[in-house]
Amino acid sequence: MHIVRSTPLRNLLRGTRLRAAAVTALGALLLTPLPAQPAHAATTLANSGFEADGTGTATPAGWTTYSATGRTAASFTESGGRSGGYRLTHWSSSAYKVETYQSLSGLSAGSYTLSAWVRSGGGQNSAYIALRDCGSAEQRTDLPPTSDGAWIRLVTSVEVTGGGRCTMSVNSDAKAGNWLNIDDLTFTAGSTGLAVKGVDVSSLKKGEDLGGVYRTSGGAAGDALTILKSAGANYGRLKVWVNPADGYNDKARVLATAKRIKAQGMKLLVDFHYSDIWADPGAQTKPAAWSGHSYAQLTTDVYQHTHDVLNALKAQGTTADMVQIGNETNTGMLWPEGSTDNWPQLAGLLKSGASAAKAVSSSTQVALHLAHGGDNSLYRWWFDNASAQGVSYDVIAVSFYGYWHGALPSLQANLDDISARYGKKVLVVETAYPFRLDSEDAHENIIDTTAELVTGYPASAAGQAAWLRDVMNVVEAVADGRGLGVVYWEPAWTAVTGNGWDPADPGSGNGWENQALFDYDSKLLPAANWLSHR
Repeated sequence: MHIVRSTPLRNLLRGTRLRAAAVTALGALLLTPLPAQPAHAATTLANSGFEADGTGTATPAGWTTYSATGRTAASFTESGGRSGGYRLTHWSSSAYKVETYQSLSGLSAGSYTLSAWVRSGGGQNSAYIALRDCGSAEQRTDLPPTSDGAWIRLVTSVEVTGGGRCTMSVNSDAKAGNWLNIDDLTFTAGSTGLAVKGVDVSSLKKGEDLGGVYRTSGGAAGDALTILKSAGANYGRLKVWVNPADGYNDKARVLATAKRIKAQGMKLLVDFHYSDIWADPGAQTKPAAWSGHSYAQLTTDVYQHTHDVLNALKAQGTTADMVQIGNETNTGMLWPEGSTDNWPQLAGLLKSGASAAKAVSSSTQVALHLAHGGDNSLYRWWFDNASAQGVSYDVIAVSFYGYWHGALPSLQANLDDISARYGKKVLVVETAYPFRLDSEDAHENIIDTTAELVTGYPASAAGQAAWLRDVMNVVEAVADGRGLGVVYWEPAWTAVTGNGWDPADPGSGNGWENQALFDYDSKLLPAANWLSHR
Protein backbone atom coordinates (compact mmCIF):
# COMPACT_ATOMS: atom_id res chain seq x y z
CA MET A 1 0.00 0.00 0.00
CA HIS A 2 1.49 3.31 -0.81
CA ILE A 3 1.64 6.54 1.04
CA VAL A 4 0.15 9.92 0.24
CA ARG A 5 1.83 13.05 1.41
CA SER A 6 -1.15 15.41 1.42
CA THR A 7 -2.12 15.39 5.14
CA PRO A 8 -0.74 13.76 8.30
CA LEU A 9 -3.41 11.08 8.06
CA ARG A 10 -2.85 10.33 4.43
CA ASN A 11 0.84 9.84 5.03
CA LEU A 12 -0.07 6.20 5.51
CA LEU A 13 -1.99 4.79 2.69
CA ARG A 14 -2.48 5.50 -0.92
CA GLY A 15 -1.20 4.14 -4.13
CA THR A 16 -0.72 1.53 -4.07
CA ARG A 17 -14.66 -14.88 -9.72
CA LEU A 18 -16.09 -15.16 -9.29
CA ARG A 19 -19.04 -17.07 -9.65
CA ALA A 20 -21.41 -18.30 -6.99
CA ALA A 21 -22.52 -21.92 -7.07
CA ALA A 22 -25.35 -20.85 -4.82
CA VAL A 23 -27.28 -17.61 -4.60
CA THR A 24 -25.69 -14.92 -2.42
CA ALA A 25 -26.92 -11.65 -1.04
CA LEU A 26 -25.29 -9.94 -4.01
CA GLY A 27 -26.77 -12.18 -6.70
CA ALA A 28 -30.30 -13.31 -6.01
CA LEU A 29 -31.80 -15.92 -8.28
CA LEU A 30 -32.73 -14.07 -11.44
CA LEU A 31 -35.26 -16.18 -13.27
CA THR A 32 -37.84 -18.77 -12.39
CA PRO A 33 -36.80 -22.31 -13.40
CA LEU A 34 -37.18 -22.82 -17.12
CA PRO A 35 -38.70 -25.86 -18.81
CA ALA A 36 -36.21 -28.15 -20.50
CA GLN A 37 -35.19 -26.69 -23.83
CA PRO A 38 -34.03 -28.58 -26.93
CA ALA A 39 -30.26 -28.42 -27.25
CA HIS A 40 -28.43 -27.78 -30.45
CA ALA A 41 -26.93 -30.98 -31.80
CA ALA A 42 -23.60 -29.22 -31.72
CA THR A 43 -20.65 -28.84 -29.41
CA THR A 44 -19.72 -25.28 -30.39
CA LEU A 45 -21.64 -22.04 -29.98
CA ALA A 46 -23.64 -20.73 -32.92
CA ASN A 47 -23.60 -17.01 -33.73
CA SER A 48 -21.28 -16.33 -30.82
CA GLY A 49 -20.53 -12.81 -32.07
CA PHE A 50 -24.17 -11.94 -32.90
CA GLU A 51 -23.28 -11.16 -36.50
CA ALA A 52 -25.97 -13.32 -38.20
CA ASP A 53 -29.00 -11.05 -37.90
CA GLY A 54 -28.09 -7.39 -38.03
CA THR A 55 -29.86 -4.85 -35.85
CA GLY A 56 -32.97 -5.23 -33.72
CA THR A 57 -33.33 -9.01 -33.53
CA ALA A 58 -34.89 -10.01 -30.23
CA THR A 59 -33.91 -13.65 -30.60
CA PRO A 60 -30.56 -13.92 -32.40
CA ALA A 61 -29.97 -16.96 -34.62
CA GLY A 62 -28.92 -19.93 -32.53
CA TRP A 63 -30.16 -18.35 -29.30
CA THR A 64 -33.40 -18.42 -27.27
CA THR A 65 -34.87 -15.50 -25.34
CA TYR A 66 -37.00 -15.91 -22.22
CA SER A 67 -38.51 -13.28 -19.96
CA ALA A 68 -40.30 -13.91 -16.70
CA THR A 69 -41.86 -10.44 -17.07
CA GLY A 70 -42.89 -10.88 -20.71
CA ARG A 71 -40.34 -8.38 -21.96
CA THR A 72 -38.42 -10.49 -24.47
CA ALA A 73 -37.89 -7.30 -26.48
CA ALA A 74 -35.46 -6.22 -23.76
CA SER A 75 -32.96 -8.57 -25.43
CA PHE A 76 -31.90 -7.53 -28.92
CA THR A 77 -28.96 -7.16 -31.26
CA GLU A 78 -27.61 -3.78 -32.30
CA SER A 79 -24.60 -2.27 -33.98
CA GLY A 80 -21.43 -1.55 -32.06
CA GLY A 81 -19.81 -4.88 -31.35
CA ARG A 82 -16.48 -5.28 -29.64
CA SER A 83 -15.38 -6.97 -32.87
CA GLY A 84 -17.45 -7.23 -36.02
CA GLY A 85 -20.51 -5.07 -36.46
CA TYR A 86 -22.99 -6.21 -33.81
CA ARG A 87 -23.52 -7.09 -30.16
CA LEU A 88 -26.24 -8.42 -27.88
CA THR A 89 -27.87 -5.83 -25.65
CA HIS A 90 -30.23 -6.08 -22.71
CA TRP A 91 -32.16 -2.83 -22.15
CA SER A 92 -35.70 -1.57 -21.65
CA SER A 93 -37.33 1.67 -20.62
CA SER A 94 -39.28 -0.38 -18.05
CA ALA A 95 -38.07 -2.81 -15.43
CA TYR A 96 -37.37 -6.21 -16.93
CA LYS A 97 -36.09 -9.75 -16.40
CA VAL A 98 -34.63 -11.47 -19.43
CA GLU A 99 -32.36 -14.38 -20.31
CA THR A 100 -30.69 -15.01 -23.66
CA TYR A 101 -29.39 -18.55 -23.82
CA GLN A 102 -28.08 -21.37 -26.02
CA SER A 103 -27.80 -25.09 -25.22
CA LEU A 104 -25.25 -27.53 -26.58
CA SER A 105 -25.30 -31.31 -26.54
CA GLY A 106 -22.95 -34.16 -27.35
CA LEU A 107 -20.25 -32.75 -25.10
CA SER A 108 -17.67 -35.05 -23.60
CA ALA A 109 -17.62 -35.13 -19.82
CA GLY A 110 -15.10 -32.75 -18.28
CA SER A 111 -14.38 -29.12 -17.46
CA TYR A 112 -15.49 -26.30 -19.74
CA THR A 113 -15.13 -22.54 -19.64
CA LEU A 114 -17.40 -19.85 -21.02
CA SER A 115 -15.66 -16.60 -21.90
CA ALA A 116 -17.50 -13.43 -22.87
CA TRP A 117 -16.68 -9.80 -23.50
CA VAL A 118 -19.07 -7.61 -21.56
CA ARG A 119 -19.86 -4.11 -20.46
CA SER A 120 -22.62 -2.73 -18.30
CA GLY A 121 -23.98 0.51 -16.98
CA GLY A 122 -24.58 -1.19 -13.63
CA GLY A 123 -27.52 -0.75 -11.29
CA GLN A 124 -29.27 -4.04 -12.07
CA ASN A 125 -30.65 -6.23 -9.31
CA SER A 126 -28.43 -8.85 -10.91
CA ALA A 127 -26.60 -9.25 -14.22
CA TYR A 128 -24.45 -12.25 -14.99
CA ILE A 129 -23.29 -14.91 -17.42
CA ALA A 130 -23.95 -18.49 -16.39
CA LEU A 131 -23.46 -22.14 -17.22
CA ARG A 132 -26.44 -24.28 -16.18
CA ASP A 133 -28.05 -27.68 -16.85
CA CYS A 134 -24.60 -29.18 -17.26
CA GLY A 135 -25.08 -32.00 -14.76
CA SER A 136 -23.36 -30.10 -11.94
CA ALA A 137 -24.15 -26.98 -9.96
CA GLU A 138 -24.90 -23.84 -11.96
CA GLN A 139 -21.94 -21.48 -12.17
CA ARG A 140 -22.22 -17.70 -12.54
CA THR A 141 -20.00 -14.71 -13.00
CA ASP A 142 -21.49 -11.30 -12.26
CA LEU A 143 -21.01 -8.38 -14.62
CA PRO A 144 -19.24 -5.35 -13.15
CA PRO A 145 -20.31 -1.81 -13.99
CA THR A 146 -18.11 -0.39 -16.74
CA SER A 147 -19.35 3.17 -16.95
CA ASP A 148 -16.40 4.27 -19.06
CA GLY A 149 -17.74 2.13 -21.92
CA ALA A 150 -14.75 -0.20 -22.04
CA TRP A 151 -15.23 -3.90 -22.66
CA ILE A 152 -14.04 -6.44 -20.12
CA ARG A 153 -13.56 -10.20 -20.49
CA LEU A 154 -15.18 -12.52 -17.95
CA VAL A 155 -15.06 -16.29 -17.58
CA THR A 156 -17.01 -18.98 -15.76
CA SER A 157 -16.24 -22.70 -15.59
CA VAL A 158 -18.34 -25.79 -14.97
CA GLU A 159 -18.11 -29.58 -14.90
CA VAL A 160 -20.13 -31.26 -17.64
CA THR A 161 -21.12 -34.75 -16.58
CA GLY A 162 -22.14 -37.80 -18.60
CA GLY A 163 -25.28 -36.19 -20.01
CA GLY A 164 -23.14 -34.15 -22.36
CA ARG A 165 -25.41 -31.11 -22.29
CA CYS A 166 -24.77 -27.55 -21.12
CA THR A 167 -26.55 -24.20 -21.44
CA MET A 168 -24.80 -20.85 -21.74
CA SER A 169 -26.88 -17.85 -20.70
CA VAL A 170 -26.81 -14.10 -20.30
CA ASN A 171 -29.11 -12.84 -17.56
CA SER A 172 -30.54 -9.51 -16.44
CA ASP A 173 -32.89 -8.63 -13.61
CA ALA A 174 -32.94 -4.91 -14.20
CA LYS A 175 -34.53 -1.61 -13.41
CA ALA A 176 -35.81 0.71 -16.11
CA GLY A 177 -32.95 1.98 -18.21
CA ASN A 178 -30.33 -0.50 -17.00
CA TRP A 179 -28.26 -1.96 -19.82
CA LEU A 180 -25.58 -4.50 -20.66
CA ASN A 181 -23.73 -5.54 -23.80
CA ILE A 182 -22.29 -8.98 -24.64
CA ASP A 183 -20.10 -10.05 -27.54
CA ASP A 184 -17.54 -12.62 -28.69
CA LEU A 185 -18.45 -15.59 -26.52
CA THR A 186 -16.41 -18.79 -26.56
CA PHE A 187 -17.03 -22.17 -24.93
CA THR A 188 -13.93 -24.30 -24.66
CA ALA A 189 -12.58 -27.29 -22.76
CA GLY A 190 -10.67 -26.47 -19.59
CA SER A 191 -11.26 -24.73 -16.30
CA THR A 192 -10.29 -21.53 -14.57
CA GLY A 193 -9.80 -20.61 -10.94
CA LEU A 194 -7.62 -18.71 -8.51
CA ALA A 195 -4.75 -20.33 -6.62
CA VAL A 196 -4.34 -17.40 -4.23
CA LYS A 197 -7.22 -16.02 -2.18
CA GLY A 198 -5.28 -14.18 0.44
CA VAL A 199 -5.45 -11.75 3.31
CA ASP A 200 -2.74 -9.40 4.56
CA VAL A 201 -2.83 -9.74 8.34
CA SER A 202 0.24 -7.66 9.19
CA SER A 203 -1.61 -5.54 11.77
CA LEU A 204 -3.41 -8.45 13.43
CA LYS A 205 -1.01 -9.27 16.27
CA LYS A 206 -0.77 -5.69 17.46
CA GLY A 207 -4.53 -5.27 17.30
CA GLU A 208 -5.04 -8.41 19.37
CA ASP A 209 -2.44 -7.37 21.93
CA LEU A 210 -4.27 -4.07 22.35
CA GLY A 211 -7.65 -5.71 22.91
CA GLY A 212 -9.03 -6.17 19.42
CA VAL A 213 -11.92 -8.64 19.12
CA TYR A 214 -13.01 -10.47 15.98
CA ARG A 215 -16.37 -12.13 15.39
CA THR A 216 -18.03 -14.34 12.82
CA SER A 217 -20.88 -12.85 10.80
CA GLY A 218 -23.19 -14.39 13.39
CA GLY A 219 -21.44 -12.57 16.23
CA ALA A 220 -19.43 -15.38 17.83
CA ALA A 221 -16.01 -14.19 19.02
CA GLY A 222 -13.06 -16.12 17.64
CA ASP A 223 -9.58 -16.07 16.21
CA ALA A 224 -9.45 -13.73 13.22
CA LEU A 225 -7.31 -16.13 11.18
CA THR A 226 -9.69 -19.00 11.85
CA ILE A 227 -12.64 -16.83 10.82
CA LEU A 228 -10.92 -15.68 7.61
CA LYS A 229 -9.77 -19.22 6.77
CA SER A 230 -13.32 -20.50 7.28
CA ALA A 231 -14.50 -17.80 4.86
CA GLY A 232 -12.10 -19.17 2.24
CA ALA A 233 -8.74 -17.45 2.66
CA ASN A 234 -5.84 -19.75 1.74
CA TYR A 235 -2.88 -17.35 1.93
CA GLY A 236 -1.65 -15.05 4.67
CA ARG A 237 0.58 -12.09 3.85
CA LEU A 238 2.92 -10.47 6.38
CA LYS A 239 5.09 -7.40 5.92
CA VAL A 240 8.59 -7.31 7.43
CA TRP A 241 10.25 -4.17 8.75
CA VAL A 242 13.84 -4.24 9.93
CA ASN A 243 13.68 -2.42 13.26
CA PRO A 244 10.25 -0.75 13.65
CA ALA A 245 9.70 1.67 16.49
CA ASP A 246 6.86 -0.36 18.05
CA GLY A 247 8.52 -3.76 17.65
CA TYR A 248 5.72 -5.13 15.48
CA ASN A 249 6.26 -6.52 11.97
CA ASP A 250 9.84 -7.36 12.87
CA LYS A 251 11.40 -10.83 12.52
CA ALA A 252 10.16 -12.15 15.88
CA ARG A 253 6.54 -11.04 15.37
CA VAL A 254 6.51 -12.34 11.78
CA LEU A 255 7.75 -15.73 12.96
CA ALA A 256 5.00 -15.93 15.57
CA THR A 257 2.17 -15.01 13.20
CA ALA A 258 3.58 -17.26 10.47
CA LYS A 259 3.11 -20.23 12.82
CA ARG A 260 -0.54 -19.33 13.18
CA ILE A 261 -1.02 -18.92 9.41
CA LYS A 262 0.54 -22.30 8.66
CA ALA A 263 -1.39 -23.95 11.51
CA GLN A 264 -4.57 -22.91 9.67
CA GLY A 265 -3.38 -24.82 6.60
CA MET A 266 -2.82 -21.54 4.78
CA LYS A 267 0.23 -20.61 2.71
CA LEU A 268 2.57 -17.77 3.60
CA LEU A 269 3.57 -14.69 1.60
CA VAL A 270 6.35 -12.57 3.14
CA ASP A 271 6.56 -8.92 2.08
CA PHE A 272 10.00 -7.36 2.65
CA HIS A 273 9.90 -3.56 2.85
CA TYR A 274 13.64 -3.13 3.57
CA SER A 275 12.75 -0.24 5.86
CA ASP A 276 11.78 0.46 9.46
CA ILE A 277 8.46 1.92 8.30
CA TRP A 278 6.13 1.96 5.30
CA ALA A 279 7.80 1.62 1.90
CA ASP A 280 5.87 2.69 -1.21
CA PRO A 281 6.35 4.71 -4.41
CA GLY A 282 6.64 7.91 -2.38
CA ALA A 283 8.99 6.64 0.32
CA GLN A 284 11.70 4.00 0.26
CA THR A 285 13.63 4.97 3.37
CA LYS A 286 16.60 2.87 4.40
CA PRO A 287 16.49 1.25 7.85
CA ALA A 288 18.30 3.36 10.43
CA ALA A 289 20.86 0.60 10.96
CA TRP A 290 21.78 0.74 7.26
CA SER A 291 21.67 4.50 6.82
CA GLY A 292 25.40 5.07 6.39
CA HIS A 293 26.11 1.98 4.34
CA SER A 294 27.60 2.02 0.87
CA TYR A 295 25.80 0.43 -2.07
CA ALA A 296 28.04 -2.64 -1.82
CA GLN A 297 27.18 -3.04 1.86
CA LEU A 298 23.47 -2.54 1.13
CA THR A 299 23.50 -5.51 -1.25
CA THR A 300 24.96 -7.57 1.59
CA ASP A 301 22.40 -6.15 4.03
CA VAL A 302 19.54 -7.13 1.74
CA TYR A 303 20.91 -10.66 1.32
CA GLN A 304 21.58 -11.21 5.01
CA HIS A 305 18.28 -9.75 6.22
CA THR A 306 16.24 -11.70 3.65
CA HIS A 307 18.12 -14.94 4.32
CA ASP A 308 17.93 -14.50 8.10
CA VAL A 309 14.15 -14.05 8.22
CA LEU A 310 13.36 -16.74 5.66
CA ASN A 311 15.79 -19.24 7.14
CA ALA A 312 14.26 -18.73 10.59
CA LEU A 313 10.82 -19.32 9.10
CA LYS A 314 12.09 -22.51 7.46
CA ALA A 315 13.73 -23.69 10.69
CA GLN A 316 10.43 -23.47 12.59
CA GLY A 317 8.60 -25.38 9.86
CA THR A 318 6.86 -22.41 8.23
CA THR A 319 8.79 -21.98 4.99
CA ALA A 320 7.55 -19.02 2.96
CA ASP A 321 5.62 -20.02 -0.13
CA MET A 322 6.11 -16.63 -1.77
CA VAL A 323 8.35 -13.66 -1.07
CA GLN A 324 8.17 -10.07 -2.24
CA ILE A 325 11.54 -8.42 -2.77
CA GLY A 326 10.48 -4.89 -1.93
CA ASN A 327 7.09 -3.28 -1.55
CA GLU A 328 5.58 -1.10 -4.28
CA THR A 329 8.96 -0.46 -5.83
CA ASN A 330 7.72 1.80 -8.67
CA THR A 331 10.54 4.20 -7.86
CA GLY A 332 13.02 1.66 -6.53
CA MET A 333 14.04 0.79 -2.96
CA LEU A 334 16.62 1.83 -0.39
CA TRP A 335 16.91 5.37 -1.68
CA PRO A 336 19.00 6.92 -3.04
CA GLU A 337 21.27 4.01 -3.95
CA GLY A 338 18.42 1.78 -5.15
CA SER A 339 16.40 4.42 -6.98
CA THR A 340 15.14 3.74 -10.51
CA ASP A 341 17.45 6.59 -11.48
CA ASN A 342 20.19 3.94 -11.23
CA TRP A 343 18.78 0.72 -12.65
CA PRO A 344 22.00 -1.32 -12.43
CA GLN A 345 22.14 -0.68 -8.68
CA LEU A 346 18.43 -1.31 -8.14
CA ALA A 347 18.77 -4.54 -10.10
CA GLY A 348 21.68 -5.55 -7.89
CA LEU A 349 19.59 -5.11 -4.77
CA LEU A 350 16.66 -7.03 -6.26
CA LYS A 351 18.97 -9.86 -7.33
CA SER A 352 20.50 -9.99 -3.86
CA GLY A 353 17.09 -10.42 -2.20
CA ALA A 354 15.88 -12.95 -4.76
CA SER A 355 19.03 -15.05 -4.50
CA ALA A 356 18.74 -15.13 -0.70
CA ALA A 357 15.13 -16.33 -0.98
CA LYS A 358 16.04 -19.08 -3.42
CA ALA A 359 19.06 -20.10 -1.30
CA VAL A 360 16.73 -20.80 1.63
CA SER A 361 14.08 -22.58 -0.48
CA SER A 362 14.23 -23.06 -4.21
CA SER A 363 10.47 -23.68 -4.28
CA THR A 364 9.66 -20.26 -2.79
CA GLN A 365 8.17 -18.02 -5.46
CA VAL A 366 9.81 -14.61 -5.84
CA ALA A 367 7.48 -11.70 -6.60
CA LEU A 368 8.31 -8.16 -7.65
CA HIS A 369 5.65 -5.65 -6.63
CA LEU A 370 4.49 -2.32 -8.04
CA ALA A 371 1.50 -0.10 -7.27
CA HIS A 372 -0.83 1.48 -9.86
CA GLY A 373 -1.98 -1.83 -11.31
CA GLY A 374 -3.84 -0.22 -14.22
CA ASP A 375 -0.83 1.71 -15.55
CA ASN A 376 0.53 -0.42 -18.39
CA SER A 377 3.19 2.06 -19.47
CA LEU A 378 4.67 2.04 -15.96
CA TYR A 379 4.80 -1.76 -15.85
CA ARG A 380 6.34 -2.06 -19.30
CA TRP A 381 9.00 0.51 -18.47
CA TRP A 382 9.84 -1.03 -15.09
CA PHE A 383 9.88 -4.70 -16.08
CA ASP A 384 11.65 -4.00 -19.38
CA ASN A 385 14.43 -2.46 -17.31
CA ALA A 386 14.40 -5.35 -14.84
CA SER A 387 14.62 -7.82 -17.73
CA ALA A 388 17.43 -5.89 -19.38
CA GLN A 389 19.36 -6.06 -16.10
CA GLY A 390 18.83 -9.82 -15.78
CA VAL A 391 16.64 -9.73 -12.67
CA SER A 392 15.10 -13.17 -12.08
CA TYR A 393 11.62 -13.54 -10.56
CA ASP A 394 8.51 -15.74 -10.75
CA VAL A 395 5.48 -13.49 -10.18
CA ILE A 396 4.45 -9.93 -11.02
CA ALA A 397 2.52 -8.52 -8.05
CA VAL A 398 0.36 -5.42 -8.34
CA SER A 399 -1.55 -3.13 -6.02
CA PHE A 400 -4.94 -2.08 -7.38
CA TYR A 401 -7.23 0.27 -5.49
CA GLY A 402 -9.97 1.46 -7.84
CA TYR A 403 -10.34 4.86 -6.21
CA TRP A 404 -6.67 5.61 -7.07
CA HIS A 405 -5.60 3.25 -9.83
CA GLY A 406 -8.27 3.45 -12.52
CA ALA A 407 -11.00 1.23 -13.94
CA LEU A 408 -11.20 -2.56 -13.99
CA PRO A 409 -10.73 -2.75 -17.80
CA SER A 410 -7.37 -0.98 -17.33
CA LEU A 411 -6.35 -3.57 -14.75
CA GLN A 412 -7.35 -6.38 -17.10
CA ALA A 413 -5.52 -4.89 -20.06
CA ASN A 414 -2.36 -4.46 -18.00
CA LEU A 415 -2.48 -7.96 -16.50
CA ASP A 416 -3.10 -9.53 -19.91
CA ASP A 417 -0.22 -7.62 -21.45
CA ILE A 418 2.45 -8.03 -18.81
CA SER A 419 1.70 -11.70 -18.13
CA ALA A 420 2.17 -12.44 -21.84
CA ARG A 421 5.05 -10.03 -22.41
CA TYR A 422 7.16 -11.39 -19.56
CA GLY A 423 5.75 -14.94 -19.38
CA LYS A 424 4.82 -14.61 -15.70
CA LYS A 425 1.86 -15.26 -13.44
CA VAL A 426 0.23 -12.08 -12.12
CA LEU A 427 -1.14 -11.46 -8.65
CA VAL A 428 -3.20 -8.58 -7.27
CA VAL A 429 -1.40 -8.52 -3.95
CA GLU A 430 -3.30 -5.55 -2.55
CA THR A 431 -6.87 -4.35 -2.98
CA ALA A 432 -9.61 -3.15 -0.61
CA TYR A 433 -12.81 -1.08 -0.55
CA PRO A 434 -14.86 0.77 2.10
CA PHE A 435 -18.09 -0.59 3.54
CA ARG A 436 -18.90 2.83 5.03
CA LEU A 437 -17.35 6.31 5.06
CA ASP A 438 -17.48 7.46 8.68
CA SER A 439 -14.72 6.70 11.17
CA GLU A 440 -15.04 4.48 14.21
CA ASP A 441 -12.18 6.27 15.92
CA ALA A 442 -11.40 9.98 15.99
CA HIS A 443 -9.08 9.73 12.99
CA GLU A 444 -10.13 10.72 9.48
CA ASN A 445 -10.40 7.75 7.12
CA ILE A 446 -8.27 7.50 4.01
CA ILE A 447 -11.41 7.18 1.87
CA ASP A 448 -14.20 9.16 3.50
CA THR A 449 -16.22 10.99 0.84
CA THR A 450 -18.54 9.79 -1.93
CA ALA A 451 -16.42 11.67 -4.47
CA GLU A 452 -13.57 9.27 -3.75
CA LEU A 453 -15.59 6.13 -4.51
CA VAL A 454 -15.54 4.05 -7.69
CA THR A 455 -18.64 4.57 -9.84
CA GLY A 456 -21.05 1.69 -9.35
CA TYR A 457 -19.64 0.66 -5.98
CA PRO A 458 -21.27 2.37 -3.01
CA ALA A 459 -19.58 2.52 0.39
CA SER A 460 -21.67 -0.31 1.78
CA ALA A 461 -21.28 -3.95 2.69
CA ALA A 462 -22.73 -4.85 -0.73
CA GLY A 463 -20.46 -2.38 -2.52
CA GLN A 464 -17.35 -3.72 -0.79
CA ALA A 465 -18.34 -7.30 -1.61
CA ALA A 466 -19.01 -6.41 -5.26
CA TRP A 467 -15.60 -4.77 -5.55
CA LEU A 468 -13.71 -7.79 -4.24
CA ARG A 469 -15.85 -10.11 -6.37
CA ASP A 470 -15.17 -8.13 -9.53
CA VAL A 471 -11.43 -7.78 -8.98
CA MET A 472 -11.25 -11.54 -8.47
CA ASN A 473 -13.29 -12.07 -11.65
CA VAL A 474 -10.88 -9.91 -13.64
CA VAL A 475 -7.82 -11.77 -12.35
CA GLU A 476 -9.43 -15.14 -13.03
CA ALA A 477 -10.04 -14.09 -16.65
CA VAL A 478 -6.38 -13.26 -17.36
CA ALA A 479 -5.48 -14.99 -20.61
CA ASP A 480 -4.10 -18.52 -20.57
CA GLY A 481 -4.70 -18.97 -16.86
CA ARG A 482 -1.91 -16.60 -15.83
CA GLY A 483 -4.02 -14.87 -13.18
CA LEU A 484 -2.74 -16.23 -9.88
CA GLY A 485 -5.12 -14.62 -7.41
CA VAL A 486 -5.99 -11.71 -5.12
CA VAL A 487 -4.92 -10.65 -1.61
CA TYR A 488 -7.18 -8.36 0.41
CA TRP A 489 -5.15 -5.73 2.24
CA GLU A 490 -5.45 -5.54 6.02
CA PRO A 491 -8.92 -7.03 6.59
CA ALA A 492 -8.27 -7.21 10.36
CA TRP A 493 -7.00 -3.64 10.85
CA THR A 494 -9.92 -2.45 12.94
CA ALA A 495 -10.10 0.64 15.12
CA VAL A 496 -8.21 -0.48 18.21
CA THR A 497 -6.69 2.30 20.29
CA GLY A 498 -2.93 2.31 19.80
CA ASN A 499 -2.96 0.32 16.57
CA GLY A 500 -2.55 3.35 14.33
CA TRP A 501 -0.67 3.96 11.13
CA ASP A 502 2.50 5.37 12.70
CA PRO A 503 4.59 2.77 14.61
CA ALA A 504 6.43 5.60 16.37
CA ASP A 505 3.25 7.27 17.66
CA PRO A 506 0.89 5.22 19.87
CA GLY A 507 -1.66 8.01 19.55
CA SER A 508 -1.92 7.84 15.79
CA GLY A 509 -5.27 6.67 14.46
CA ASN A 510 -6.09 4.01 11.96
CA GLY A 511 -7.74 5.53 8.90
CA TRP A 512 -8.44 2.05 7.47
CA GLU A 513 -11.13 0.52 9.69
CA ASN A 514 -13.86 1.30 7.15
CA GLN A 515 -12.05 -0.92 4.60
CA ALA A 516 -11.50 -3.89 6.91
CA LEU A 517 -13.48 -7.11 6.50
CA PHE A 518 -14.82 -6.79 10.04
CA ASP A 519 -17.48 -4.16 10.70
CA TYR A 520 -17.73 -1.68 13.57
CA ASP A 521 -19.32 -4.44 15.69
CA SER A 522 -16.26 -6.60 14.89
CA LYS A 523 -18.40 -8.96 12.76
CA LEU A 524 -17.17 -10.52 9.52
CA LEU A 525 -18.54 -8.70 6.48
CA PRO A 526 -20.16 -10.39 3.42
CA ALA A 527 -17.21 -9.53 1.15
CA ALA A 528 -15.11 -12.18 2.90
CA ASN A 529 -17.40 -14.89 1.57
CA TRP A 530 -16.06 -14.31 -1.96
CA LEU A 531 -12.79 -15.84 -0.79
CA SER A 532 -14.51 -19.23 -0.80
CA HIS A 533 -15.47 -19.08 -4.48
CA ARG A 534 -13.28 -20.13 -7.35
